[in-house]
Amino acid sequence: MSYLIAIPRFIILPRQRHAVTSPRAVIPHGRSFFSLISGDGIGREEALAFDFDSVVDRRGTGSLKWDRYGDTDVLPMWVADMDFRSPPAVIDALSERVAHGVFGYARPEAQLTETVVAALSARYGWEIEPSWIVWLPGLVTGLNMACRIAGDSGDAVISSVPVYPPFLTAPGYAGRHLISVPMIRAGTRWQLDMDQLQTPAARAAAMLLLCNPHNPCGRVLSRGELEAIAEFCLANDLLLCSDEIHCDLILDDVKHLPIATLCPAIASRTITLMAPSKTFNIPGLGCAFAVISDAAVRRRFKQAGNGIVPDINAFGFIACEAAYRHGGPWLEALLDCLRRNRDTTAKVVNDELPGLSMHHVEATYLAWIDTRDLGLKNPADYFERHGIGLSDGRHFGRDGFVRLNFGCSEATLHEGLKRLRAAVAACG
Repeated sequence: MSYLIAIPRFIILPRQRHAVTSPRAVIPHGRSFFSLISGDGIGREEALAFDFDSVVDRRGTGSLKWDRYGDTDVLPMWVADMDFRSPPAVIDALSERVAHGVFGYARPEAQLTETVVAALSARYGWEIEPSWIVWLPGLVTGLNMACRIAGDSGDAVISSVPVYPPFLTAPGYAGRHLISVPMIRAGTRWQLDMDQLQTPAARAAAMLLLCNPHNPCGRVLSRGELEAIAEFCLANDLLLCSDEIHCDLILDDVKHLPIATLCPAIASRTITLMAPSKTFNIPGLGCAFAVISDAAVRRRFKQAGNGIVPDINAFGFIACEAAYRHGGPWLEALLDCLRRNRDTTAKVVNDELPGLSMHHVEATYLAWIDTRDLGLKNPADYFERHGIGLSDGRHFGRDGFVRLNFGCSEATLHEGLKRLRAAVAACG
């Protein structure tokens, strides 16, 4: 097999410079575009060369995650950003752009849009037009814009519970009414309670907000589950907004299926939200996008942001393209690391900590932990007092739970689980 450009073997050590790669990718002969992104055909040598073991000190960097607790001895394992350095190709592309020295207003170049189009085609068999893409400064912005076009003021928007907190606030900000449908336990996993969608209020709603892969439950919805949701929306004339930001962080041998690919009828009423931010750990660079095939829905969606939503900054665009074009080997290595961390977390929580339990995590780097058997009035506050900062389940719409971010080094994870273990022991 001949290549137009070789994939560098990055050896990332503390304080060591990264190998330099161009921010533009050239596709190897005989390889599909997304083979670079997915890591398909990439040798294990390249994947194993990345460093996910070094602990990067993020204190004092303006980090929302790490500076939340100030100088207190609380280990932050809450908000969904990872503690790993971003892919070297992203760092290199940003460094090259900084060296240019002029930071004017930015727009997405055609090559960036082509990158996204090619990626969706190769990864999911999803053939989209460049005009369907609406660039956004963040996925939460897209959620709020979507709710603003859901029917009229006072109409209802449906969301699962528990769910990522902006799902619960966006309808109210748009003057809409929230209908919560519970995620229920089904054997060893969580699933949406479809029976609760059959109420008159739900059938009269204007929009359904979908989170797949699900945050915080870690589910990758099956084709059957997605078809049932699609049938509900079609039968009751609902718009559908699908947050698929964690779609490349699949830890099990399952496939992510964008709901818009099911059929043209559901695609025409779907706003799909995606971003490189979670996958490649670049949420602070503020670059996301919506895919909307229906011209009328797309026009209304854009109008909802007029005069309010800012443009994406130059660094967000640069990082997005570099990540999607060169991030495949790094992502493959990341997923191996996350699988190990998930398994370690599940073993400790389920086998060693009486009073705590969690279901299997199919995707994301987030563990949704049930603490109700401990009888704690405020679990997140209790664990914080014992030195570990977790996300409060109440913010996701469910009391008695906490969410733990295992997107960190093995050493950090072990320290966090040590503190969790001590907190549980003190509770008894």
